[in-house]
Amino acid sequence: MEKTNEINGHAGNHTECTIPAAEVDQVSNKNWQLTAQEKFANFLKRNLLVILTVSGVLVGVGIGMAVRNMNLTRAQMTYFAFPGEMLLRMLKMIILPLVVCSLISGAASLDTRSLGKLGGIAIAYFLVTTLIASGIAIALAFIIKPGVGAGALNTNSLRLTGTVTNNKETVDSFLDLARNLFPANLVAAAFRSYATDYKTVTTGNATAGNLTYEKIPTGSEIDGMNILGLVLFAIVFGIALRKLGPEGEELIKLFNSFNEATMVLVSWIMWYVPIGIMFLVGSKLVEMEDVVLLVTSLGKYIFASILGHLIHGGIVLPLIYFGFTRKNPFSFLSGLITPFTTAFATCSSSATLPSMIKCIEDNNGVDKRISRFILPIGATVNMDGAAIFQCIAAVFIAQLNNVELNAGQIFTILVTATASSVGAAGIPAGGIITIAIILEAIGLPTNDLSLMLAVDWIVDRTTTVVNVEGDALGAGILHHINQKEMKKQQTELETVRVEAVPNIKSEEETSPLVTHQNMGVMPFRKGDLESQESVL
Repeated sequence: MEKTNEINGHAGNHTECTIPAAEVDQVSNKNWQLTAQEKFANFLKRNLLVILTVSGVLVGVGIGMAVRNMNLTRAQMTYFAFPGEMLLRMLKMIILPLVVCSLISGAASLDTRSLGKLGGIAIAYFLVTTLIASGIAIALAFIIKPGVGAGALNTNSLRLTGTVTNNKETVDSFLDLARNLFPANLVAAAFRSYATDYKTVTTGNATAGNLTYEKIPTGSEIDGMNILGLVLFAIVFGIALRKLGPEGEELIKLFNSFNEATMVLVSWIMWYVPIGIMFLVGSKLVEMEDVVLLVTSLGKYIFASILGHLIHGGIVLPLIYFGFTRKNPFSFLSGLITPFTTAFATCSSSATLPSMIKCIEDNNGVDKRISRFILPIGATVNMDGAAIFQCIAAVFIAQLNNVELNAGQIFTILVTATASSVGAAGIPAGGIITIAIILEAIGLPTNDLSLMLAVDWIVDRTTTVVNVEGDALGAGILHHINQKEMKKQQTELETVRVEAVPNIKSEEETSPLVTHQNMGVMPFRKGDLESQESVL
């Protein structure tokens, strides 16, 4: 049967043909299968790095459990851990240029008013969340009582040889924090930081028997990047470049290019992350001599710490994010599985920073000016997870020594944990020394810190995950607030422009002189009106 159709505006005769229903079903099924294959291929393409990273953790656990039975020597363990060591070295290598360049470009790209507002909100967010984390930790420690009944524990029964010593006064710890904010040498700050040491001076007459010994604080330099000083300098230097105006634009472009090149290096390093993580996890399992004894002896402490991290990271922080943005926090966090896995394996907030910046920009669409300004600061000063395990450790050691904490000591733990977490190093076991500051502040002995060090490799993993989660959600909140402000300003600007155009027209209608001039220069009137609108 012939039928006249009109296709694309042209008429023509076409023969109508009938296709069997079975063939139609086969074609549709084939198309559906192709579509499913394409979807699966796109899913793999988007999430390949995440799948490989999580697989690296699981394979690392399996390899570690298998190699434990081979009774490797210390030298063989070192060789086995080499691929994981290479990952840590690459991540630490990129931290310095990433932090400095991202903070300078971020501070220079924001005007002073926005910088002050966003910085104030960020500091308030970091302070409040750390205080909440400390409160949750102390409440859990008094509910679970991890130190009650553990008085028989000692380092000999657990075969612990490592000791943690800290004879620094609490006042000197906070003074060192202030000194490190202003490093005397920026080049030296890249690999050394200031720390107070003490020397004993004798005064008096030995023959008369009136000798007195006085401990005098002296300055010393210790190995480790002074990240606080570098962060402060980079922010102030970026603001100064912004103030220069056109003269500082070339230097700002240089740091922006440096920053983008660093992110390219980060994207290359991230493809090695699954291999490195596999050997990091596996080597840590091989190194531990008696995991079962440690877990059974300090199980309540481990349980309290991890439960605190789950409550804060799974309930409190998402609720704060939802309260500000009215968006699903878990869909936001789902784009950050790779940095969370990196944090779990490396136990280092600083080492996780490169992958966090990369993923939060690419997967969650956070403004580069926000992420590259806030995340380096958060990796330095925002330590929610560290505050949790430090407070639980302080209460644990008090219960271990049968010391009843009064209200003043509890308040001191809260304040000291919040303040000292700012200066905690973003490296593995960096919070152990900070616990010593808390213990000194409330008058408890520090000789039991080796117990914390024994299980720190377990607790420090969830600690680091909560630390970087707090940074990420803070960046998401600031991005939302910034977008809201930009939309508000754009709406106000459009309102001003809409109101300005009728005023111009009304002047034209009521002024004979303007009307006469417009008639003479009619061809130019349209451009003139557009220029007036653009100025407004």
